[in-house]
Amino acid sequence: MTAASTSATATATAVARAVPPSAMFRRVIALGGLFAGTGTALTLAITVGSVPVPLHETVRVLLGATPADPRWQVVIETIRLPRALTAALAGAALGMAGLQMQTLFRNPLADPYSLGVSSGASLGVSLAVVGAGTGASGFAADVAAGGRAGVVVAAAAGAGLVLSGILLLARFVRSPVTLLVIGVMVGSATTAIVSLLLTWTEPQQAQQFLAWGLGSFSGTTWSDLALFGGVTVAGIAVATSSAKQLNALLLGENYARTLGLNVGRARTTTLLSASLLAGAVTAFCGPIGFLGIAVPHAARRLAGTSDHRVLLPATLLAGAMTALLCSVVSQLPDTVIPINVITALLGAPVVIAILLRSRALQGVGT
Repeated sequence: MTAASTSATATATAVARAVPPSAMFRRVIALGGLFAGTGTALTLAITVGSVPVPLHETVRVLLGATPADPRWQVVIETIRLPRALTAALAGAALGMAGLQMQTLFRNPLADPYSLGVSSGASLGVSLAVVGAGTGASGFAADVAAGGRAGVVVAAAAGAGLVLSGILLLARFVRSPVTLLVIGVMVGSATTAIVSLLLTWTEPQQAQQFLAWGLGSFSGTTWSDLALFGGVTVAGIAVATSSAKQLNALLLGENYARTLGLNVGRARTTTLLSASLLAGAVTAFCGPIGFLGIAVPHAARRLAGTSDHRVLLPATLLAGAMTALLCSVVSQLPDTVIPINVITALLGAPVVIAILLRSRALQGVGT
């Protein structure tokens, strides 16, 4: 038997002991409920908006039929469906990335942005804003001239720069706690640079940056979704394939090594996957807060387990459903509410309640 298969067998035995029928029933019910809830939330996100569209007409459009009013088809296919799919992908990505980070660092308050990916994206966008505001030549000005596509490129470049630095440090830092602290410090320093840059730009450009920082699922085109969806699916696939390694990390890195797990490789894979997911969401939607912290805790409570073979799909569905519901609230008739306002109002009480009910602040064990 190879070391990898020994690791997988030992990990499965240690983390996923004999599951009682009642616990198995709870997990099936939880996953089924989340799947149904996600489908319902997706339908609501496509139906609700500034232009009222009857539910049965929405279903007709989704099934490929012609609605009574041709305008409804345009509204659904060009605006609401891309927005809903963006929200679902973003919620699923942030939930999965948050779960990975909480498991890797064994910290219930870790989130996808703990290593400064969001701050790096903000730095890229702020550089583009400054380039547009000052009329300077060069890469920043060229990116700023690209409109929304330029913002996506700038955010992705900034996030990638910070991620490269963190992954480089991860090769030399053995302690995950030290790496987490370094990531927080890098994020803080980057945020300070962003604040400094904004003082040098025109108020109008600074307002554009602030609007981007509030987060939005709107404005995504089908070509955007092709790229965003591809990157997100790839990151989720990597996270899902590492369920057994994440189960081993629940027991601590030292114990995981005794099971035959290559901890360095598992840590790099987890960091790369989580940062890729968080970076993609930030590039296309802005820095969406609280979902990455709150969703894994909620999924853990619903499923009643920390076995990642169950928790990963539960978190994916819970993240997609939560983001879709936030999108619905943000697009209620006669009002547009920034996504980060809704996620903060929803996520903060959830995190506080879960931590207060927890017997220990580990949050990753059952």
